[in-house]
Amino acid sequence: MSGKDLSRYRANVGIVLFNRDGEVFLGRRADTPPPYNWQFPQGGVDAGESLDDAALRELMEETGVRTVHFLAATDDWITYDFPEAVLASGRGRGYLGQKQVWYAFRFEGDAAEIQLEAHHEIEFDAWRWAPLEAALDAVAPFKRDAYLSVIAAFRHLAVPAD
Repeated sequence: MSGKDLSRYRANVGIVLFNRDGEVFLGRRADTPPPYNWQFPQGGVDAGESLDDAALRELMEETGVRTVHFLAATDDWITYDFPEAVLASGRGRGYLGQKQVWYAFRFEGDAAEIQLEAHHEIEFDAWRWAPLEAALDAVAPFKRDAYLSVIAAFRHLAVPAD
């Protein structure tokens, strides 16, 4: 991300969770109106926490999922800017947007493991498995370019497991 001052972007992790068929987990953001209210799990990095640990924690908090196999991570930060409405409301907490390292995991559990209420702050109120590219039409438009980068990085993983 050359040329961009990343100090004004909140450190974050994103997770693409693949099932055994090569589809990905999409969660419907609670209290967010359609049509652009589906996304991959993501979240902030706590002080002193490694990116790897943050990815596993966020995945567990948002989905209940613990039974995963690490597949890959992006080499660099992928950023997106908050829309003006987020900045004006203060929800951006003084940041211009988010910088994210993305992780790909293969889900090795069964559907009963997915518990959207695993954490007291519910992020998603529904979930589904979908083709990787489906995320582009489902995510908030301000995150779309970041998702293009994520999909390009992980497209080779969207295949059935051996």
